[in-house]
Amino acid sequence: MNAPRPVVKAHSRRNQIAVIGLAACDPVNRELAVRVGREIARGGATLLSGGMGGVMEAASLGAREAGGLVIGILPLGERHTGNAYLDVEIVTNLGHARNVVLAHSADALIAVCGGYGTLSEIAVALKLGKPVVGLNSWTIDGMLQAENPEQAVQLAMARIHPTGRQP
Repeated sequence: MNAPRPVVKAHSRRNQIAVIGLAACDPVNRELAVRVGREIARGGATLLSGGMGGVMEAASLGAREAGGLVIGILPLGERHTGNAYLDVEIVTNLGHARNVVLAHSADALIAVCGGYGTLSEIAVALKLGKPVVGLNSWTIDGMLQAENPEQAVQLAMARIHPTGRQP
């Protein structure tokens, strides 16, 4: 006789917020990114990033410090190539093309400073109709601007469509 199967209940899915920015950043932007990561975790969302250094690492650190889940969408083809604060590594071997995967996977994005890679993620996200918040970053039509990390996370979370799908 077979034992009865345990009942597994569906749960609500966490929002996924990507933090994007420079792979090497100054101390000011590093602190902003740490605070953004911390606020994302405190808000119960999952932090996504490109998984490498700079802004990505700082946001990952902040989220981990606050007990959050941290996922890196890595550009390389091997695990254990991302920053030390990742809980999950998604290995892509896509280089910069992984920016498209990141933009598609996020419900909202927060850009902290940033270069051309950040700009590409912003462009894809805006094309997809995803909310993008800038913090000491690019100013582009369609982006929201925040004055501090707490406001950046509040703006992002408030604009995530309830189903996770954008209208």
